[in-house]
Amino acid sequence: MNPPAAPASPTDPTAHAAGVSWADPARREAFEAWLAAVTPAHGLDAGSVRAASSDASFRRYLRVDGERGARIVMDAPPAHEDCRPFVAVARLLAAGGLHVPAVLEWDQAQGFMLLSDLGDATYLSRLQPGQPAAGINRQLYGDALDALVRLQAIDAEAAVPPYDAALLRRELDLFPEWYLARHRGLSLSDAQRSQLEQTFALILANNLAQPRVLVHRDYHCRNLMVSKPNPGVLDFQDAVFGPITYDLASLLRDAYIEWEEEAQIDWGVGYWERARKAGLPVAADFGEFWRDFEWMGLQRQMKVLGIFARLAHRDGKTGYLADIPLVWRYAHRVCCRYNGLGALARILEAAEGVSAQAGYTF
Repeated sequence: MNPPAAPASPTDPTAHAAGVSWADPARREAFEAWLAAVTPAHGLDAGSVRAASSDASFRRYLRVDGERGARIVMDAPPAHEDCRPFVAVARLLAAGGLHVPAVLEWDQAQGFMLLSDLGDATYLSRLQPGQPAAGINRQLYGDALDALVRLQAIDAEAAVPPYDAALLRRELDLFPEWYLARHRGLSLSDAQRSQLEQTFALILANNLAQPRVLVHRDYHCRNLMVSKPNPGVLDFQDAVFGPITYDLASLLRDAYIEWEEEAQIDWGVGYWERARKAGLPVAADFGEFWRDFEWMGLQRQMKVLGIFARLAHRDGKTGYLADIPLVWRYAHRVCCRYNGLGALARILEAAEGVSAQAGYTF
């Protein structure tokens, strides 16, 4: 047996970090050279680099210790990831009072970025499922709703892309392509395709009629960090200007944690009251607002079903398949509740082999 390797010196910028794998040796060498270059200015311990997290894209995040605390390194290969939106939106959100990572160094050509560290405690890790009245849940969701109102108050129409009909429709199209056809092997009849087209038109009409604000686009328990100030907000690079209910639907009908509908409505009222007080363009009637919330959530759920299936079948990230049943339940419940959505409810049932239920509203 070989003796254990001596620990890397904190001042050795070429030290290899245990547990960090590189599929491309050339990229590893480029990273180590970049890290060596930024280490002196930030007092980093290059030998402490370890995995922090990854996401559904080609980005991954590493953590490195330093004299002034831990820092995060974003590894985003430029052939696959454009970091410019991340930097631009980070500045926009910070200026609006959101707690987001500060960009400390950025090698745009190579796709390496040094960021402040918001910690490793996600909302998901701290929330108490099934106990919406628990103090920690009330505190965390209250903070998240406050932050969401601040985010939506930012004047960002000229700063981010529009969440327009074309983008909303591209997202919906992930559902038949990846979830129905690829994941469930379901071939739609001509009649079903026509019904799906009509349903998508209804969903888009609702979405596009809603007032528009800055939209984070993935505002949920894995992208909110328990931090001071709370919450820390991550994964905002895909922000757009679009329907006001979108981020609330992401938060309250989260793909990774389920709350009973009574709790969703309670938090929804809390948001609605905050938004009205802040002068945001929410409907004056909460019932009308909640209907828009449900229809916007349905668009997101169709997209998420497609994305989770694509991540599994195209990218080999099969862990997301375990979250499909919850997203399916959200979508199916809404489809059984509103006029015009009964055909989509039946397609969802056919995909999952669920017996047809009575009471559809076509």
